[in-house]
Amino acid sequence: MRCICKVLAMLLLLSLIGMFTLSGCSVEGLYMRRDLEAEGESNSRLSDTEKDAQTATQDGGMLDEVKDDGTIRKGDYGIKDAKQDLLEPEHGGKQSEQKPNAQSNNAQNPKNSQSASSLETQIESYINKMTLKEKVGQMLSVGFDGLEPSPAIKDMIQNYHVGSVILFPRNVKDSMQLVSLINQLKALNKNNPLPLIISADQEGGKVNRLPEDATRFPANLILGRRNSVQLAYDVGRVTAVEMRAYGFNLNFAPVLDIFSNPRNTVIGERALGTNPEVVVRLGVALMKGLKDGGVIPVIKHFPGHGDTVMDSHVDLPRLDHDMQRLKSFELIPFKQAIEEGADTVMVAHIMFPNITKEKVPASLSREIITGMLRQELGFEGVVISDDMEMGAIQKNYGIGDAAVRAVLAGTDIVLICHTYEKQKQAFEAIIKAVHDGTIPMERIDESVRRIIALKLKYGLTDEPVDASSIPQIVGIQEHRAVADRAWGRE
Repeated sequence: MRCICKVLAMLLLLSLIGMFTLSGCSVEGLYMRRDLEAEGESNSRLSDTEKDAQTATQDGGMLDEVKDDGTIRKGDYGIKDAKQDLLEPEHGGKQSEQKPNAQSNNAQNPKNSQSASSLETQIESYINKMTLKEKVGQMLSVGFDGLEPSPAIKDMIQNYHVGSVILFPRNVKDSMQLVSLINQLKALNKNNPLPLIISADQEGGKVNRLPEDATRFPANLILGRRNSVQLAYDVGRVTAVEMRAYGFNLNFAPVLDIFSNPRNTVIGERALGTNPEVVVRLGVALMKGLKDGGVIPVIKHFPGHGDTVMDSHVDLPRLDHDMQRLKSFELIPFKQAIEEGADTVMVAHIMFPNITKEKVPASLSREIITGMLRQELGFEGVVISDDMEMGAIQKNYGIGDAAVRAVLAGTDIVLICHTYEKQKQAFEAIIKAVHDGTIPMERIDESVRRIIALKLKYGLTDEPVDASSIPQIVGIQEHRAVADRAWGRE
């Protein structure tokens, strides 16, 4: 009996040890499975987050929301600089810390350095293959009459190799006609070394060049009253998207003049405001919107046309301001826009006798263009003159003389908006000035390098536009909603 009890006790003990061992393995296995499942869920959540981030990046995100109090609920619209890097009067005018400039970025980033080197190689390749006539042609922007390419513009593109064309209401009937015209202009350029710049003055308000189908925005002064950086950016971006749909790639906007003289008729409501702070904030936002929409913006009218009484379309305005006044007022928007990446500047026909030794308009002044704009403000982009057929020039200079003076002063593109004969005269005068040594060849190459770089940067092409896409892009509800906000109709 005692042996039987011992045997039973031994069996019970072995059974308990087995159960404990099995239980321990089971618990260990349970914990291992939980750990693995948790890790898998974590990885799954991480993967989903990464996918969401990629989707947001690819889709471009949502428009920022401008609240009633003027603040912005940040969306992902690619405009961090436009919203955060501008002067904000409501925050005491404090400006964010400046980002490193492109040159310092290139120095620190080998890829950027390689890219810059590649760009220089491309530019030099163009320069080395171009004739003098082709180079000088790139330095002209011309206009013409008619809804179809005229014999004059055909000659200017095909035989004078002009690199830029500007269109006016006289060239626009409706959307289909405009697309057809621009496509024809591009086709005429097929044998020239670089694609055409197709430009217009699309400022808003009365300065409007697009067909009736396009979204209508108010004059800048009305937009300025909204005092919204986000809205100004959206207006610029929508304007660019619709211009691109027609085939344009450059807009002579934004206007950075400060409307400081109520007797000023040439600027007036074209200005964003009467003080530098508003013009800086909204002007730079407009510029960035145009740029992000894929159109080259042109800041104008340097060094400031807002305090003139005389209309430069009629005769030559004169401002007796000294340099201290310009730096403390008129130049503020231009300086900020240049620091924020302006690519192109239009120079005005205004005389500043207390600033320049040579009594010539800013558009013909080396002291203004090369000295003030390039050396003092550090602008490295393309300089375009205002129209050389305006009264300020025509009443005081011959067109050939004015074109040569403008190039010597530092202008890259001479704008001649109307007359075929004057366009040819300007071209021939520049060619002659190079041949006789008045204009050094290096000066021509300097401008052409800048023009090539601009065209490469924006990916200009002479590919035709698809007219069937117009209804899906131009005047759509989303764009009209932006216009309603600009008009104050929301």
